[in-house]
Amino acid sequence: MQLTLPILILADLGLLLKVVYAVLVLVTIGVIIHDKREPVKALAWITVIALIPVAGMVLYVVFGRNHRKEKIFNRKEIRDLEQIEKLCAQQLKDIADPDLMLRRSIADNRDIITLLLNNNKSLLTVHNRVKVLNNGKATFAAILEALRGATSSIHLEYYIFENDRIGKKVARILMEKARAGVAVRLIYDDVGSWGLSPKFIYAMKKAGVEVGCFMPVAFPWLTSKVNYRNHRKIIVVDGCVAFTGGINIAERYLLRGGKLGLWRDTHLKIEGEAVAMLQVVFFTDWYFVSKRQRLNHDKYFPKSRVKEECPLQIASSGPDSDWASIMQAFFAAITRAQKYIYISSPYFLPNQAVLTALKVAALSGIDVKIMIPSRSDSKIVYWATRSYISELIDAGIGVYLYNKGFNHSKVIVIDGQFSSVGSANMDIRSFEDNFEVSAILYDRKIAQELESYYLADLKHCTKVTREMWNARSNLHSMYESFSRLLSPLL
Repeated sequence: MQLTLPILILADLGLLLKVVYAVLVLVTIGVIIHDKREPVKALAWITVIALIPVAGMVLYVVFGRNHRKEKIFNRKEIRDLEQIEKLCAQQLKDIADPDLMLRRSIADNRDIITLLLNNNKSLLTVHNRVKVLNNGKATFAAILEALRGATSSIHLEYYIFENDRIGKKVARILMEKARAGVAVRLIYDDVGSWGLSPKFIYAMKKAGVEVGCFMPVAFPWLTSKVNYRNHRKIIVVDGCVAFTGGINIAERYLLRGGKLGLWRDTHLKIEGEAVAMLQVVFFTDWYFVSKRQRLNHDKYFPKSRVKEECPLQIASSGPDSDWASIMQAFFAAITRAQKYIYISSPYFLPNQAVLTALKVAALSGIDVKIMIPSRSDSKIVYWATRSYISELIDAGIGVYLYNKGFNHSKVIVIDGQFSSVGSANMDIRSFEDNFEVSAILYDRKIAQELESYYLADLKHCTKVTREMWNARSNLHSMYESFSRLLSPLL
């Protein structure tokens, strides 16, 4: 009798826990359905939660919650962005101005310009000087030169900031400038820059560098913050020159070491009106990590003296925005292509809308080329990316595997008049989950230069043929199918 009572109590407790868990599962499934997500993604999460007890629920809490709905951070909280809202409203009225429409580059892209004004408040800037930095060597040479010449302010925002030779070199310059009275601020992502030691960060802070960590994650398995990362790469120096693109602060872009070899990537150096737009993106994120607004200082937004014309918009997206603005811009550009679409992305896991748009373009006779790496730094994403190859080939899309190292470039060129360089990959994570930034350019000269680099990279690629793809092993095909199944959760 003495043993029976504890056993009954434990049995009742076990039953109670099962009932509570069942109710929790039903409530969570209700929330997923109520979010009105893409059906494939919603069904994937419902399946995981239903079939994997406890662990499935933990995975959903960590990776699955819809932060675009929850608004973990709302850009509308920043009063200083009201001025951007007003300028955008005025540009929407002015976009039909005859003087603007005389510029063919603007007239040809009026629909996308209007889209980004509406969905992202991305101001069209016309007077810019843009230099394409086609590799790590050119990029870091230009960045280091700009940092050394800073006299007023330096703002950096990076997903990955490595404590390697190039990272140490950049940090030394930042500390020297901070000691000299230059306002230096750095935002680093806590997951991407996981290897940064407290000692490294303390040394910068001690020298006067203001350092902000984007969404710290002490226990990644217990927080959903691990899934929503700041993937942006931005430098703004003295409010006059800026850098953005796909290159992180890491020497992998300079050295051929490692199993993937040299990381191939593309970056931009921008001078002119667009610099202020990147400064606004930085300050928006600085407000998030520091809760301090500093947008009113004139020294951070000096009047541009650039007279050259290179029309472009700085598009940003993330869980803080109402729309997946970068994805929408890509989709719009793909659907209005007339001749060709060239895409380079290290990770290719598009949503159904973009995938369908690419197939329709190819089936309509447009030359569609997609360049992806032959090797990857992520096994699941690697196999999931390859799972799309068969249907791309069926639609007549040219798929090219880059063999000369790891191609990390995120570049789109369409019809020699539209191009994009930025941090956003052609995948669902960049479209929906990460904080991203891309320069959308409407300049034929820049588009043609990016096209020439793209065609040069094709020489280091293997084009995937139907025969080649059918000859792959059944095991590889199984890896692809399984990874594809998981891709909506990545």
